[in-house]
Amino acid sequence: MLVWDNLNVHKTADPRKWAASREWPAIYYLPPYAPDLNPVEGIWSLLRRGWLSNVAFSTPEHLVQRIRRGLRHNQYRSDLMDGCLTETGLIIAP
Repeated sequence: MLVWDNLNVHKTADPRKWAASREWPAIYYLPPYAPDLNPVEGIWSLLRRGWLSNVAFSTPEHLVQRIRRGLRHNQYRSDLMDGCLTETGLIIAP
């Protein structure tokens, strides 16, 4: 199963052709605006509150550096990552 948001590049011909050429992917699109169903939104929220708030970025590279540092820090916090998934109501089943 492949779950995509409604980003316009997900609906272009290339991804559709790629999916059609394989047997396994059943593609499900999230509703047009569904941050509550997208665990990535929780991760961005954590970054905005913890790593990107109250910072005056001097260059685009400075912004990228802070995002990367925040992502690296958060990836080892399984409780935070689990919380982002839990908030969606989705579960990972074996």
